[in-house]
Amino acid sequence: MLLTEKFKEANIILASQSPRRKELLAGLGLQFSTVSLDIDESFDRDQFKKEQITAYLSAKKAKAYSAIQPNDLIITSDTTVWLDDESLEKASNREEAYEMIKKLSGKTHSVYTSVTIRSIEKEVTFSDETQVTFTELSDEEIYFYIDHYKPFDKAGAYGVQEWIGYIGVDNMNGSYFNVMGLPTHKLYKELMKF
Repeated sequence: MLLTEKFKEANIILASQSPRRKELLAGLGLQFSTVSLDIDESFDRDQFKKEQITAYLSAKKAKAYSAIQPNDLIITSDTTVWLDDESLEKASNREEAYEMIKKLSGKTHSVYTSVTIRSIEKEVTFSDETQVTFTELSDEEIYFYIDHYKPFDKAGAYGVQEWIGYIGVDNMNGSYFNVMGLPTHKLYKELMKF
């Protein structure tokens, strides 16, 4: 049975306003609606590391959707960039974005994305990791990217599908779509099992 057939009666809700996540979920051929959740995305930096951060926040987002109905299937997600034992989340301004990309320049980092699927009966959270290696980037290249693409809504202050990905990514080990914000290959398998 195909995924589209399995969930044709379900009311799938993507709890995200990310244009990348909408595009990726649509790529699986599913019909869905979107909602925006306003949740506190803080976490204990001593308690959570790597995919523990994204799994915690993804599950927190799923629980925040309180209007769940019997036919609903809620999908939430969270992504972080992990480098040198530090989580790089969203940059709040130009200088923060510069500092993050400068740290990533010439190094390999991990991108962790976790996804939570929740119905009225059950909930499952899973994670994926992709290792991304950046070439050495000049200050001029970094500021060009920040000023033209304004990557303030992205973990690690970059979007792999944008200019910086075209010129800066030397190597990638794992799913490209995971770096964009939704590990579609794993989501497909988990939805088939759900």
